[in-house]
Amino acid sequence: MSTPHKSGFVSIVGKPNVGKSSLMNKLVGENLSIITAKAQTTRHRIMGMLNGDDFQIVYSDTPGILEPKYELHQAMMNFVKVSLEDADLILLVVELGEKYDEQLFERFKTISTPILLLINKIDLAKGSQIEDKIIYWKQFLNPTEIIPVSAKSGENIDKILTTIKNMLPAHPAYYPKDEMTDRSERFFASEIIREKIFMNYEQEIPYSSEVGIDSFKEEENIIRIRAIIYVERDSQKGILIGKGGSSLKKVGTEAREDLEKFFSKKIFLETHVKVADDWRKQKQKLRHFGYFE
Repeated sequence: MSTPHKSGFVSIVGKPNVGKSSLMNKLVGENLSIITAKAQTTRHRIMGMLNGDDFQIVYSDTPGILEPKYELHQAMMNFVKVSLEDADLILLVVELGEKYDEQLFERFKTISTPILLLINKIDLAKGSQIEDKIIYWKQFLNPTEIIPVSAKSGENIDKILTTIKNMLPAHPAYYPKDEMTDRSERFFASEIIREKIFMNYEQEIPYSSEVGIDSFKEEENIIRIRAIIYVERDSQKGILIGKGGSSLKKVGTEAREDLEKFFSKKIFLETHVKVADDWRKQKQKLRHFGYFE
């Protein structure tokens, strides 16, 4: 008797900077989510599909759980809320040194969806720290299973995959098997450029920036992309561009190299910087950037 086909939605959630995006990329086998050392890098819900002959796992990478300070945070938390509502399984990611936070983790005590608690960054563990942490988290949450992992080294990634496959419901595939994500090429182009901004600037610049793709034209041998980088104030525009345009040029060069790897094609990238006053606090501007339906 053949085994039934399994499919399901698996939401990856946790506080900012615990390694959710790194885990998703490892689990899917592609760099779909941008990763930097700064918190709050992920702003949207990004789906990545892992397909096999008898299964389809639809992962959702979500923004880090936080207390919203303004409209952008509110939109980010809405993405988390929706991903929890339609999940068949939740991967709750904590890092090795993390403490239980009643305010942020309270909701996971009442969710009926099965939870796999992943203790990430075990490559940094010393002595009996891993065992101690498993005991620690069991005091507060009642997950179906706790798996210590390292997104960096890949340790126990296979175990997560096996556990997920065992727990998925029998269901036909939700998406065509040749698809890897629900996001458009334009979206990934903007995310790659945004990643370079996070890596090249300090303080407020990465958080005050948003990238819009003005045009995306695919020709036989080249893709021509025109991107607009939005910031909140004129002073930020000056910092982003840099002396004689040097900072923006560096971002453009690094982004183009990654875009060529991602699309396996030659890229012509044009970047412009515009001011969109206080865009993070205004629903109308956030809607324009795809944060609200």
